[in-house]
Parts: sequence; structure tokens; C-alpha cells
Amino acid sequence: MTNKTFKFEIVYQSTKSRARVGRIHTPHGIIDTPNFVGVGTNGTLKALDNVLLSTIDMQLMFCNTYHLMIQPGADVVEQAGGIHQFINRKQPIITDSGGFQVFSLAYGGVADEIKSKGTKKNASSVLKITEEGVIFRSYKDGTRLLLTPETSIRAQKKIGADIMISFDELPPYHITTDKLRRSFDRTHRWEKRSLDTHLLHPSDQALYAVIHGGIDKALRKQSCAILRDQAFDGFAIGGSVGKNREEMFEMLEFVMPELPTDKPNHLLGIGDLESVPKMVPLGIDTFDSSHPTKAARHGLLFTKQGHLRLNKSGNSTRFEPIEHDCTCYTCKHYTLAYLSHLLKAHEPAILTLATIHNVHFMMDMMRLYREAILRGDI
Repeated sequence: MTNKTFKFEIVYQSTKSRARVGRIHTPHGIIDTPNFVGVGTNGTLKALDNVLLSTIDMQLMFCNTYHLMIQPGADVVEQAGGIHQFINRKQPIITDSGGFQVFSLAYGGVADEIKSKGTKKNASSVLKITEEGVIFRSYKDGTRLLLTPETSIRAQKKIGADIMISFDELPPYHITTDKLRRSFDRTHRWEKRSLDTHLLHPSDQALYAVIHGGIDKALRKQSCAILRDQAFDGFAIGGSVGKNREEMFEMLEFVMPELPTDKPNHLLGIGDLESVPKMVPLGIDTFDSSHPTKAARHGLLFTKQGHLRLNKSGNSTRFEPIEHDCTCYTCKHYTLAYLSHLLKAHEPAILTLATIHNVHFMMDMMRLYREAILRGDI
């Protein structure tokens, strides 16, 4: 480990699967694993402020380095006393490297990229990718911004996240073997530079490596071999993980046994309800996704029976909570009929109330998974 304030302990290892219950110790508290990580791109989950979020006890929040660098700026966050002070959050925070923007700005979202077979969607945003790093054009004012392993780590240190992610490139799903290999080699050189920069001033922050290789099993195995013996505090699984769930799980089933068991792992950007039941038995410790909050903003509520669409006509006279046994603020105080009314009336309050429920649902679901692992059911 690169610092004494970050520690991972395994509480229980299942004998039925690779599932495990653990605890990640950070300067801002403990993260029980396996666990869901909410995405607060700009320092807040959409529709929720951080004081309200603290009542839901989401133990780890994911913030975006690239966006925070552009607005309000890493220097401003540092002047405020760091990200925790700036956004008034007392619990742990993880930041990405900004490398995801290399992919998303150039190729669009994952779904768009797969459909377009790698056709560049917004090439003007990413001006150049070189060995040094990536030259972006700011989405805010068009100014040129150079993002390198060194500037990414320095920005994440100014922001003050508990867990940082190494700078990497996320190549598109549709890419030639030669281009994937070149990206693979460059990304691992970038990760080594990220680690070297971090180790100059480790402070109380942890740094995760990112496992790459697309769906190429040989490259994924090589990535694990390259990174696992270096002084990283944990491992994130990144890159294109497949065009569908089946391909993703095939890749994860291969990769997970290649990772060190004494360090935590994180699956980047995957967290839909259909995937979680298969992810937990594989031994994934944490995973982030904007799906619960995005679904809430579209009137899609999570229940143990599946998704509930708030705009269905029958909900207008259902004078009952979303779920009777749910203890979230929304279910304790409001009925489906009222929530349906708010959605139809385009009242902003519905965004907050629906988001509270979906995030609470994720937290409660992960608690139940941890209990099931401890009972030996998974």
C-alpha cells in the first residue's frame, strides 16, 4: 500500500463463489463491500444535495476529474479545502482520471459507439492523442486543455479524492487489433507515469490501476500481469467490456481470477439491476453507474418486482408507497398517486423524490447482498 490510511480487509470469502464481503478503510470513512457507487459528476448526484444524500448513507461517491477541472477548476476546489469541504460531504469520494473523455467526447456514449462501429462523433473536442497525453477543447469555452498522466494525478490531488484512478485511454469497441495493441501499450505506460507522479506525494490518497484489453482475453491477462505487481492500492476494470451483458460477463469471469485478492477492485460504469446479480458472485467489490439517477429522472422507479413506470395511468389512483417495506424518505411520506401527479405536472420535486428512492433502493439491495454472502447463500 502507498499510504497508511487506506486499507482493505476481507471480512468473509464465500465458498460457493468468488463473492466476498470486505471493508475499504479511507480517511473519510469505511466502504462496506460489495457496494454501489453513485455518480456525482460535478460534485453532486443529479437532483440531490450532499446533506440529503448523507441521510441515505451512500458510502462512496464518484466525481469526474475532467468536468471539475473545467468548472470550477481544480485550483478552486483546492482553495475551498478540497472536494469534501467544497461540496459538504463527509464520506469517501473516488475520482476518475478524465481519460474516459478521450472516448466519450470522440466517439459518443457506449451505445452510440457500438452502433456506429467506432465512427467519430465529436472529433473537434479531442484534438490530438499522443504519447504525452490528450489535447481537449473545453466544452465550456473552447480553450485547449492538455491532459496527461501527470496533470490528471495532480488535478486529482488538488481535488482531494480518497481514491484516484490512473490516467488511461478507453478505445472504442470496434477497433482493429493493431490499434487496440497500440492503445493498450500506451495506456500502460500512462498508468506507470500516473503511479510515479502519485508516489512523489502519496499523502492520504489511494490510486487504482485500470485493467484494459477490450474483450481480448490474452490482453486482459497481460494487463493484470503488468499492473498487479506495481504499487497500486486497487484495481479498476475499464476499457470496452463488450457489446452485451453476455460478452461482458464472459470477460469478467476470465479477468477476476487474475486480480490480486488482497486489494479491492472496482468495475467502471456498470450498475444496471440486470447485471448486479451476476457481478456480485464474481467478486466485484464496488461498481459505479448513473443508471439509478437517470432512471429516476425519467420516471422509472426500482422495486423488488422490477421497474415501475410512474407514468402508467393506473398509478394516478394508487394511494400507497412505491414499496410498502421501503424505508426511504419518499416511500414514508408520499404515495404513487402523488408522485404520478408531480411527474405529469412537470414539477421539479419529482426528480428529487424519485432519485431518493432509487438510490436508497441500491443501498438497501447491496446491504442484502452482503448479508446473503455472510449467510453463505451466494
